[in-house]
Amino acid sequence: MGTDVHKLAKQLLHEDFESLSPREQGVIERIARGLHISRNVLQEHEKKLTTGQKLADRVASFGGSWPFILLFMLVLISWIIMNTFILANMTFDPYPYILLNLVLSMLAAIQAPVIMMSQNRHSEKDRIDAAHDYEVNLKAELEIMSLHQKLDSLREVQWRELVAVQAEQMTMLRQLVEEIHTLKNGAKRSS
Repeated sequence: MGTDVHKLAKQLLHEDFESLSPREQGVIERIARGLHISRNVLQEHEKKLTTGQKLADRVASFGGSWPFILLFMLVLISWIIMNTFILANMTFDPYPYILLNLVLSMLAAIQAPVIMMSQNRHSEKDRIDAAHDYEVNLKAELEIMSLHQKLDSLREVQWRELVAVQAEQMTMLRQLVEEIHTLKNGAKRSS
């Protein structure tokens, strides 16, 4: 198989196999073996995630959703109503709601890095997906080039056969013309 991949690299990419990137080498090897490249790389990536990473993704997806915004608004409004009107004389966080500001600051301090971890992981997923797309596109391009080469060689063979048939037909036509000419000359002599 070693010589096959070297020939394929030269034939399809016009480069030595060793000078190709590892991804390109992998594509050439898969073509040589007749293997497919398409696979669900995101599913493979999901299997490698730790529990903390999965939790960060869930927190980020919930923290950036309408249910979170509506729930958070409900909690804030309830906090304000409870401390301003319901618990009027026994408030645990009177206006200007310093405890609420502290809780909000702590929530933001915790939520921001979690969201950034999730965004970094999504960027990593995008890079993996882009690299896989490159492999699939490269293989498709190389397979199309290979098909074009095969079609060109078939067309060349057909042209040679067509020219040979045409040459044979011309020879037969000349013989037929000579026979007709001979028959006409023979008919003129006999009359």
